[in-house]
Amino acid sequence: MELINGGICAAKGFTAGGIHCGIRKNKTKRDVALIFSEKKASAAAVYTTNLVKGAPLAVTKMHLLDGKAQAVICNSGNANTCNANGIEVAQAMAKLTADTLGISEDDVVVASTGVIGQPLDVTPIKNGLPALKEALGENSSEAAEGIMTTDTVKKEIAVSFEIDGVECKIGGIAKGSGMIHPNMATMLVFITSDVAISSEMLQKALSADIQNTFNMVSVDGDTSTNDMVTVLANGMAGNKEITEDGEAFDTFMKALNTVTVHLCRMIAGDGEGATKLLECRVTGAADEKTAKTVAKSVICSSLTKAAMFGADANWGRVLCAIGYSGADVDVTKVDVSFESAKGIIPVCENGSGIEFSEEIAKEILLEKEIVINVGLNSGDFSSTAWGCDLTYEYVKINGDYRT
Repeated sequence: MELINGGICAAKGFTAGGIHCGIRKNKTKRDVALIFSEKKASAAAVYTTNLVKGAPLAVTKMHLLDGKAQAVICNSGNANTCNANGIEVAQAMAKLTADTLGISEDDVVVASTGVIGQPLDVTPIKNGLPALKEALGENSSEAAEGIMTTDTVKKEIAVSFEIDGVECKIGGIAKGSGMIHPNMATMLVFITSDVAISSEMLQKALSADIQNTFNMVSVDGDTSTNDMVTVLANGMAGNKEITEDGEAFDTFMKALNTVTVHLCRMIAGDGEGATKLLECRVTGAADEKTAKTVAKSVICSSLTKAAMFGADANWGRVLCAIGYSGADVDVTKVDVSFESAKGIIPVCENGSGIEFSEEIAKEILLEKEIVINVGLNSGDFSSTAWGCDLTYEYVKINGDYRT
C-alpha cells in the first residue's frame, strides 16, 4: 500500500474538474465539481440517516438502482433541500450533465451542499457545464475545492496497491466541516477506483467500512440532510473482477479503509472553528458495541471538547461522558491518558484520579493532534472515533451562516 498523488484522478480512466459557475457570490471560489469515468463503473453509496433528505439523494438513489454510474455532478453553496421543486432541479442537473458528456442521465450521481431551504436555480450550472467539461483533466484538487462550504482545506488522498499482481489505485475527495455527527455524518465523499469489482461487492465493502470510519466522526452533534459517500470502480486496472469474498476483496477493503480513515481525520481536524484534531481510542471493551459507544460519547462531549480547546487536562469530563454513554462499563476499571507528539500522560487509573504534572499535561494538550486513550480493562475489543475541539469560532461561524 503506497500513498500517491492524484486524488480522484489517480485511478485509470477518471478525470475531474471544478469551476465557479455563479451559485456562490464569491467569484474566487469554485462552486461546482464534475467527476467523469471513461467507462461505465460499478457504483455504491450510503446516505444520511436524517429523515429530512436533500433532493439530490433521492435522485441518486434512483440512478444507482442498477449499481452503475459514470459521472458525478456536485454543487456547493446550496443544498437543494426542502424545496418544492428540488427533485425537478436535481433531475435537471443530471440530464444537463448527461447531455454534456454524451452519457445516460441514469448514470449520473447528483449531489448538493450548502444552505437548506433556499431554491436552487439550475441556470448557472447549465451555463457552466461547457466550461466544466473543458476543465476535466487531472484536476482532483479543483474538484475538491468545488464541493467545499465552510471547509478551510481541500481534502483528498490516493493510494496504489496490487491485486493478483496487477497495480490498482483508489482515491477520494471529501467535504465536511460542520453538521457532522456519527451515523453518516454531514459530509460528501466521492471515491474512485480502477479495480474491477461487482457493484454488489462494492456496496458490501462500503457499507462495512463506514461503520468504523465515517460513522465514527463527530464535530458538533448535528446530522445533516445531504450526506452521501459514493464509490465508483470502473475496472480499468485489468484485475480479475472481484465477485466474492477472498484475498482480493480483503486487499480492496484495506485500500478503501486507508482512504476513508485519512478523509475522516481530515474532516474532523477541519471542523468548524477547530484548532485541534481529537482521536479517542478505546481498548479493553467487553464487546465492539461497548467500545464504539464509549468512543463516540467521549468525542461528542461538549465539555471534553471545550477542555481540549483550553488544553485543560480535565479527565473528569471524559469519565462523565463514559458514564452517561449507556454502555455497560465497570467504571472502577477505567484508565485514561492524554497523548500527543509531546508525549503521553496518565491522568486516571481504575476510575480515580492520580497525581500528574499539570504543566506537562498542558504542554501535551497544546498540540494540534490529541489522542484520548480510554482503557476499559474488561475485554479485548477496541474502537476509534474522531472529532475536534469546541471553540469560540464555531459559534461565530454558525451564528451568521445563512445571513
